[in-house]
Amino acid sequence: MDLLRTPDECFLDLPDFPWAPSYAEVTAGDGAGPARMAYLDEGPAEAPVVLLLHGEPSWSFLYRRMIPPLLDAGLRVVAPDLIGFGRSDKPADRADCTYQRHLDWLRSLVVDHLDLRDVTLFCQDWGGLLGLRLVAEHPERFARVLASNTFLPTGERDPGEAFHRWRTFSQEVEVFPTGFIIQGATTTELPAEVVAAYDAPFPEERYKEAARQFPLLVPASTDDPASAPNVAAWEVLRRFARPWRCCFGDSDPVTRGGDKPMRTQIPGAADQPHVLVEGGGHFIQEDRGPELAAQLIDLIATTPDAASRPALVG
Repeated sequence: MDLLRTPDECFLDLPDFPWAPSYAEVTAGDGAGPARMAYLDEGPAEAPVVLLLHGEPSWSFLYRRMIPPLLDAGLRVVAPDLIGFGRSDKPADRADCTYQRHLDWLRSLVVDHLDLRDVTLFCQDWGGLLGLRLVAEHPERFARVLASNTFLPTGERDPGEAFHRWRTFSQEVEVFPTGFIIQGATTTELPAEVVAAYDAPFPEERYKEAARQFPLLVPASTDDPASAPNVAAWEVLRRFARPWRCCFGDSDPVTRGGDKPMRTQIPGAADQPHVLVEGGGHFIQEDRGPELAAQLIDLIATTPDAASRPALVG
C-alpha cells in the first residue's frame, strides 16, 4: 500500500494548538499497513481517559477548544488523527480506504497500542461511525459515551437529501476544499488561520484520497459491505447499559434526528439529560467546544461508578 506523509512544516504555527503528537504503527486485520497514526495524549497517565474521535475531513485540531477545559478538570485526553487525515499517513489509492480497514487501524491504536480502558468516548461524524463500532465490539473498555452529530448507519434507511448532496459534491468538485467544507458546516465565522489549519494536512490533491472516499463508505443500502457489521453492532448497542448522552447541534441538516435511535434504543441513554445545542452546526466543536467539554466533564462527574457497572444487559 502506497502511503503519503504530510511534511511537518505544513503544521507550523497552528493557532491555539500547542500539543505535540505521538505516533504509533497501526495495521488492519487484512494486513494492510503498517501505517503511522498520529495522536495527542495529554494529561496524567493515571487519570480518567477521554477519547476524542473526529470525522471527515477534519483532524484532531477540531478539538483545540475542548482539550484545555478537559485537562483543567484533571482528565487524560487522547485525540487521534484517523489514517488519511491530520498528521497521520494517507493512502495514495482510494481503493485502499475501506470502512473495515479504518476501523481496524483505529482499533490497533486504541486497543493494541494504548490499551485504553474505562474510556469516556466523545465522537462526532465519522468518529461515531468508527467509534460506535469499537464500543459494540469492545463494550467492556468503554465507561461512557457522549455522541454528537453522528450516527451508525446500516443502509436500511435512506440517509437523507442533505447527505446525498454532500456525497455528490465530494465526488464532483475538482479541488476538494477542506477548509471551505469545515467553514460551510459551522455557524461561526472561522478566522483565516483556522481555515488554513484544516487545509494543512493536504498540501496536494493526491493527499485527499481518504477524504474523497469517506462519503462513499457510509452505508446507504443493505448491499454495502458495512451494512451487516453495523446491524450486528446495533444488536450489542441495544444492550449497552453504561451512561450514554447525546449532544446534537440544532443546525446540522446531515445528522438531524440521528440521536433518536440512540436515545430510544440504548439502555444507558434512558436517564441521561440529552441536549440539543443551540447554534451548533455539523462541526459543533468549532461552534460550541467549551459547552461540549462541560457536558463531558458533567457526564463523568455524575456517573463516577460507570466503569463498575455491567457493560451489557440482557
